[in-house]
Amino acid sequence: MEEVVDTNEISAKPSFLRGLEKFPSWLKSKYLITGLLFLVWMLFFDTKDILSGFAQKSKLSNLQKSEQHLTKQIAETGKELDLLKTNAQTIEKYARENYLMKKDNEDIFIVDNTVENKQ
Repeated sequence: MEEVVDTNEISAKPSFLRGLEKFPSWLKSKYLITGLLFLVWMLFFDTKDILSGFAQKSKLSNLQKSEQHLTKQIAETGKELDLLKTNAQTIEKYARENYLMKKDNEDIFIVDNTVENKQ
């Protein structure tokens, strides 16, 4: 007994592949699809993706600005330290301003320069 095989069943494609017939053959290339998947993976899902790169670049910029500010502050503090080591009047001025030290016959009045918003 021979089995009867319907040729329509053999050539019938699954329903999810029928929609692919609309696309040109070069878009259905496995190499193109693999390349696009690789590109998407590297751009968005990899540990060194584009978004992480932008975040790291921004963080680096902020750290460089902070470094410049701190370098200037170190230079100013170094100059102030040199003055304190060499000049007695500077030491007295620094002690009066920062530690509120005074001579025995003096009174200190602290004036607060902050302005409070009264509403």
